[in-house]
Order: sequence, then C-alpha cells, then structure tokens
Amino acid sequence: TTGHGGLDGGYIRGRERQPGGTGCFEVIAGKSIPEEGPSKVFASVRRIDTKPKRRLHQVLQSQGVLPRQQVTFLSDGGDTVRELPAFLHPHSEHILDWFHIAMRVEQLSQTARGCRGTDDCSITKEKILKELERVKWFLWHGNVFRADETLTDLMFEVDGAIEEDREARRPTHLVLKKLARALEEFATYMDNNASGIVNYGERHRCGKRISTGFVESTINQLVAKRFVKKQQMRWTPRGAHLLLQIRVQALNDDLHATFKHWYPDLRHRQEETLAA
Repeated sequence: TTGHGGLDGGYIRGRERQPGGTGCFEVIAGKSIPEEGPSKVFASVRRIDTKPKRRLHQVLQSQGVLPRQQVTFLSDGGDTVRELPAFLHPHSEHILDWFHIAMRVEQLSQTARGCRGTDDCSITKEKILKELERVKWFLWHGNVFRADETLTDLMFEVDGAIEEDREARRPTHLVLKKLARALEEFATYMDNNASGIVNYGERHRCGKRISTGFVESTINQLVAKRFVKKQQMRWTPRGAHLLLQIRVQALNDDLHATFKHWYPDLRHRQEETLAA
C-alpha cells in the first residue's frame, strides 16, 4: 500500500429549506496521507461536484501516487461515504474506522446498564454486557462471522425476554425495547460494512492506522470554522463548494501556486508596484 486516506461527512446550513427537510446539505471531505511527503486534503459538495474522481486524482498525483497504486481509505461506514472509495479510486481498500465500532458498542452497553435486574427477567444486565464485550472482542480481531453470531444470539435472548413479559402480561421494561431496536440497528451497520471490517489488533500491532480521527479534524478545519460555528450565514450548495475549494487550496499550501498559474505575470506586477 502506497498511502492511506480518510473520508468523512459534514453538514452546512443551506439558504433554501425544502418542506420537511432540515435545511442542511452534506459536504464530503477527505485527507490523503502518503508514506512519504506532506498530507493533503480535498472536499466537495457531492451534488455540485461533477468531477470528484479528477479532484482526488489531482491530489494523489501531486503526492506522487500513481493511478495503479493502492490507497487505503478509512471511514465511519455511513451510507454516503461507504461506496465512495471504489468510485473515486479503482485500486482502493475500504476499512471501517475502529473508533466508530467501539463507540457504537459502548452506546449499547450504556443502554444495557439501565436494565433493572428482576427475578422475572430471563436475561440479566450482566449477561448482556458480557455478550456485548464478546462482540467487540471478535470485531477487534476481524472475526465478523463470530461477532454476527454472538450478536444474533443476544438479539434472540432480548426479544425472548420481551415476549415473556408480554405473555405473562407484565409491563415490558422500556430499556429492553430500546436495547432491542439499538441491537437491530447495529446488526444492520455491521452487515453493511462487513467487507470493511479487518483485524484491527494486527493492524495496531503493525503500527497502521485504525481510526479516522485525522480526517475528522480535517472536517473541522474545512467546515466548522467558516461555515458552522458561531456563523449565522446560510449557503447555496454551489457557493459552499467554491469556498471549500479555496479552503482546500489554502490548507494544502497550493493557493499561491494556483494564483501564479492563473496570472503568470502577477509577481512581475507586484515587483513593478514595489519599484514604483
């Protein structure tokens, strides 16, 4: 592998709000880190950008990455960014970010800790937490089959406890209902991203990246400071896309070179002004 990159999404307040919509539109940002040389960022408003492949190709080319060399992309596994790596680069490997897996398992564990232990319930809080820890352990080692098997068994047990309450005409614990929904959502998340789950323990021991923290800071650099935090402005998708390209050029230290390319005699004019 020649290098790796990260993809993440962020949201910008739109100028127009469709009925039933949030009034926001999505921005996709990424960061490319070669084995040697400086890292670079790229970003776009997906529905406006007509040439995302060319945009990424230019970034990789400027870093000395050849078109047929492999690039590893890490992402959070969201619907929007999950299919992008193969679309953007023909020789790409997609890896699901470990931090987001661990965070989702911890959220499930927090929900489970709210279960009230009673003699009537066929599954205990301790059993749920133990099984979730097993799921996390299997995923850390890239064993998707055993993780899915353990999670499915846990879902059956939780559903069984809810059904027992219903048959005994006892009020079902609300936490169990919430946990059942959350487990189902996590199972779908795992199924959708199964191809991107790797042996994180082995990667970690080899000093390879397993998290997209480096690209989330890129989202903050590109989006939050100018478009979101403490800003009341609303943007058109095209206006946001164009400003993002300026932000990208500035962060990549390419803005001066771009202006020189657009205006070849710019420096000459500046020297004449200073001489005068």
